[in-house]
Amino acid sequence: MTRADAVAAVRNPLAFVAARWTPAPRTVRRAALSALVMSVVIVVTGGAVRLTGSGLGCPTWPKCTDDSLTATSAMGFHGAIEFGNRMLTYVLCAAVGWAIVAARSEKPRRRSLTRLGWAQFWLVMSNAVLGGIVVLVGLNPYTVAAHFLAASALIAVAAVMWQRSREGDGEPRPLVGKPVRQLVWFLVLASGLLIAVGTVVTGAGPHAGDSSEVDRMPLDWETVAKLHAVLAWIVVTLTFALWFILKAVDAPKSPLDRTRDLFLVLLAQGVIGYVQYFTDLPELLVGLHMLGSALVWIAVLRVPLALRERAGTTVDLPGPAAEATAGTRA
Repeated sequence: MTRADAVAAVRNPLAFVAARWTPAPRTVRRAALSALVMSVVIVVTGGAVRLTGSGLGCPTWPKCTDDSLTATSAMGFHGAIEFGNRMLTYVLCAAVGWAIVAARSEKPRRRSLTRLGWAQFWLVMSNAVLGGIVVLVGLNPYTVAAHFLAASALIAVAAVMWQRSREGDGEPRPLVGKPVRQLVWFLVLASGLLIAVGTVVTGAGPHAGDSSEVDRMPLDWETVAKLHAVLAWIVVTLTFALWFILKAVDAPKSPLDRTRDLFLVLLAQGVIGYVQYFTDLPELLVGLHMLGSALVWIAVLRVPLALRERAGTTVDLPGPAAEATAGTRA
């Protein structure tokens, strides 16, 4: 490497890498998928922190204690769990960073894909700060809810980037009519409300995240849980109705498949939700329900993304556009 190369690498490392590396479409897609997977993992491990009562295992932030950056042996199990979750943030940053580098290096350059990668980076950074605030205010339930909603926003952006990595940059062409698209966006809105109410159930419920006394939202959590269940049934009903409408209008295969996937994920999540409610919220089932929440959100977002196709697909395996074409010919 010459002196000029070194200077260029320092001034703009992304441009330097992009000038010397062209990833295969599959590599870009895998990088985007790794960021999405890690955004789900960080939600699940964050839930594990709360469900094991380790939320204040590291009582301060950004250090673990006033005198130590890392957890000490004296802090025991809870300190290890909380600090381990903090360390996973760096793994998430690495996954998002790989997605950004891969997107920036793809040829021709796709600015929209790179922007989605950077959006994830700033969401990770802001949520890390918010997570620190959660610790500093002693697991205030409103900040915990905001922390989870920010993680859901990260999942949404990561899911969109993964889908966009499978497509070209042509103008999107709708595969269904406007009334169907409007129904789908109503489904997305209802699902977002479902997740938001779920954070209220958590904030009012018994799992405070620490073994000591932690303030809860001043609401009857069972009443809020029933409201959460009603919203879940609304989302399930909308999904079921959407599938029948798509069949009636002879929609392409891709929207039908994504709607079917959402329906199955919702059913599994509903079973877990009811079982945990009637068995007094065992920690394992609550953790699975948090995983299910992330998977439901991804499945919901994939439905509107399947309602259009873009020309100039860059994938080396059949993507949504190819599936839609196959469905139209069938």
